[in-house]
Amino acid sequence: MTANHSHYRTEEIQKRVDDYIGQFKEGYFSPLSLMARLSEETGELAREVNHYYGEKPKKTAEKEKTVEEELGDIIFVLTCFANSLDINLSEAFERSISKIETRDKDRWTHK
Repeated sequence: MTANHSHYRTEEIQKRVDDYIGQFKEGYFSPLSLMARLSEETGELAREVNHYYGEKPKKTAEKEKTVEEELGDIIFVLTCFANSLDINLSEAFERSISKIETRDKDRWTHK
């Protein structure tokens, strides 16, 4: 574990989550439960974005959350999902970005 916790490599994220989940007999949730959790967290992110950038202000009694906190929650659940299925997030990202860079290289206006 590095001293600077604000800069993690994906391997470090996956290990830290695995170390945390590994403390408990229950282990990782099933893929279906993790999908539900991911959907739930995505909804919470949508709610925060709507409050900060949309037309729906927060009620005064509502707990203060941030877009950053909700993105962190999504990263945690996504990491649980990857770990539970033995998927390396770096490799998954590499496959995705390589496909996008090839498929969409001329889709947008270059600077």
